[in-house]
Amino acid sequence: MSALPQCPQCNSEYTYEDGDNFVCPECAHEWPQKAAEAVEEQRVWKDANGNVLQDGDSVTVIKDLKIKGSSSVVKVGTKVKNIRLIEGDHDIDCKIDGIGAMQLKSEFVKKA
Repeated sequence: MSALPQCPQCNSEYTYEDGDNFVCPECAHEWPQKAAEAVEEQRVWKDANGNVLQDGDSVTVIKDLKIKGSSSVVKVGTKVKNIRLIEGDHDIDCKIDGIGAMQLKSEFVKKA
């Protein structure tokens, strides 16, 4: 099966690549591949309870988290302000008072 998108003009499934564009042979519509990538779903970050997270939110840690390479622990109930969402396994970039800059997984926090 083809992983190419359907034509946005006529919904034909017979599209093909031509350089940096997609082309529909049925209606002759052409559109850039970058536009097709932008249409794909954008990532939505959710906390442990299913609430949608956004940049700048405050969250609370719901589980003791050991810090790799250190004897420190982020305790349950630690409030983290002004988070930044990033791509990757650890999808929250933040600064925790007393510990410093670190990354957290969204599954271990809840929106405050």
